[in-house]
Amino acid sequence: MARQIHGVYRNGKVELLEKPDESIQEAPVIVTFLDGGSIDLPSRGIDQQRAAELRDRLTTFAEEWNSPEMQVYDDAAAAKSKL
Repeated sequence: MARQIHGVYRNGKVELLEKPDESIQEAPVIVTFLDGGSIDLPSRGIDQQRAAELRDRLTTFAEEWNSPEMQVYDDAAAAKSKL
């Protein structure tokens, strides 16, 4: 049975975002590198004015979002959005 686990390639290593089943000691894997592009806001119904309004409303969270501890969540979200 195949199981999909998300991860991030960083500094020559693949870091898994969750642990595989403990019964798995060794298994073949396939690693697929996803493109890291931007989000097409117009396709989601968000124009430039609306994007600016959202950005202004979310600036209060910027300090926490940009802290080093939050990087793991950024990586997870990016990996999931590419599937």
